[in-house]
Amino acid sequence: MTSLLLGLLGLTLSLVVPRPLAAARWPDRAPAAAIVLWQAITLAAVLSALGVVLAAPEEAVRAAHAGRPVAEATLVAALAVAAVIVIRLLVALAGVSYRARVRRERHRTLIDLLDRAERRRELLSRPSDGRRAAGREMVRVLDGATPLAYCVPGRSPRVVVSDGALAVLDRHQVEAVLAHESAHLRHRHDVVTESFTAFHVAVPRPLRSRAPLDAVRMLLEMVADDAARRRTDPAALSAALDRMGTAADADERHRRLDRLATDGRSAALSAMVIALSAAVLVLPTVILVVPWLREALELWPL
Repeated sequence: MTSLLLGLLGLTLSLVVPRPLAAARWPDRAPAAAIVLWQAITLAAVLSALGVVLAAPEEAVRAAHAGRPVAEATLVAALAVAAVIVIRLLVALAGVSYRARVRRERHRTLIDLLDRAERRRELLSRPSDGRRAAGREMVRVLDGATPLAYCVPGRSPRVVVSDGALAVLDRHQVEAVLAHESAHLRHRHDVVTESFTAFHVAVPRPLRSRAPLDAVRMLLEMVADDAARRRTDPAALSAALDRMGTAADADERHRRLDRLATDGRSAALSAMVIALSAAVLVLPTVILVVPWLREALELWPL
């Protein structure tokens, strides 16, 4: 039955695939392609649920006419679960996007009020500073001894650095940090994060895995690191991670940058992963949905 196979496929993509993929070591050599694969897996799971919603009613009617009540009950149960996931996904996507937009607007207003304008002017007046990486109008400097840097995406984005970061970084390292945060803004990584957050919230708790959300967040940091390496001095970026990073993910990113300095990235691996991503999306449709659609159309009364 098409709907049951689609349901099993959706559960496999949501529960079975994420854990080994999140534990794999190859994505740090092709982080952008790995994100595409995660997106393909997530979208395929959503499309599988949508396929159940479309196929199960027709198959349930057919089972009822054939006198198979057990099959009909199974199809109805699959339809109910899939419909819940689809509806929750739409609601979660709208809710996550709205809350993120409101939170960003409030945060942007706050950092504009707390911005140390004189410190910012001093930073941006340095030769060979971070103006290539982040526009003058985007940079804000906040008071605080803790070294930190982050970005606030949206229609009026901001790149924020603290006094603590400026105290421990030289101008080349500041430029690398600003390039990293600017890459997040330029590639709209916030949209990717929000979509995976919405999917995580939408899936019922017993069927939920946090692995895709955590893995994609780390991969986005790697993509921003690669963008900063191309625009600034790779050694400066690595040194900045040493001086600012205290979390385990910063240590992992630093080790990756060291490996890239000798091994580099694999274009062939990226191409293979992109091809696999396309297959994840296309093959279920060709193998499962097309035959069911053909049979359903043949039985449809003219």
